Amino acid sequence: MKSTVPTRTVLEGGGFPVRRPIPMSALTSPFLLLDEMGPVEWPANGAIGAPNHPHRGFETVTYLLQGRMNHADSAGNSGELNPGDVQWMTAGRGVIHSELPHPDFKREGGVMHGFQIWVNLPAADKMMPPRYQDVPAEEIPIVTSEDGLVKVRVIAGQSLGQSAIIDTVIPITYLHMTLKPGGKITQSIKKGLNGMIYCFSGRLNIEDRTLNDGQLGLLSDGEVVCLSVSESAEEDVNLLVLAGPQINEPIARYGPFVMNTEQEIMQAVNDYNSGKLA
Repeated sequence: MKSTVPTRTVLEGGGFPVRRPIPMSALTSPFLLLDEMGPVEWPANGAIGAPNHPHRGFETVTYLLQGRMNHADSAGNSGELNPGDVQWMTAGRGVIHSELPHPDFKREGGVMHGFQIWVNLPAADKMMPPRYQDVPAEEIPIVTSEDGLVKVRVIAGQSLGQSAIIDTVIPITYLHMTLKPGGKITQSIKKGLNGMIYCFSGRLNIEDRTLNDGQLGLLSDGEVVCLSVSESAEEDVNLLVLAGPQINEPIARYGPFVMNTEQEIMQAVNDYNSGKLA
């Protein structure tokens, strides 16, 4: 691990709190953003989300740990996210999207916790047709180490001989690992990819360094990373392993639009204002 990045809490969407590593930069390409949503305990009728908003030029990946959400878009697509579910949305040339608490969750309240990650797309794919991959929890592959101390949910990529079922435009690794005290795993990450680890509970050992709850660790280039938890640890460690290729192209970014030039950003805004993303 070559460096660590702290997080700060910001408000997103309609005003829900997220924990976000700052800054996300070329060092984290192709990942533009990593938001840990909550965990937050919402009172009855208190939960909020992100009403209609546009996207163009990248992908949003939502992984829900607790709570219930509904999503819908301007093309008539809609669905529900429950604990463990994943939505991999490729915005491509553009879509207007909403992410709101499920009406039952809104009425009853409860804990909302999950992640949203933005994945950049190369110029050649930025205007591809939008697509959704809504994958329920029971279809996400789960693999456990022989000693039972490590469990991996394979959202994208491979781990412990298990491959993901989600199709990605560019080669992405996205793993949710849970390591019990004494747990160890050696995870392969193809040389040349940008690899990173986000710890969101406990204290993780990455070879000769440590990563604490709320820290993002940027990995040195290599083919494997060794992760472990002390046998004397008092809690399990939960972490995300992310890896993807460096996209060596200019980035022009304006709110929910990520393109390569300012002219393309202006076109995206004009298309949105004229209803062409609907």
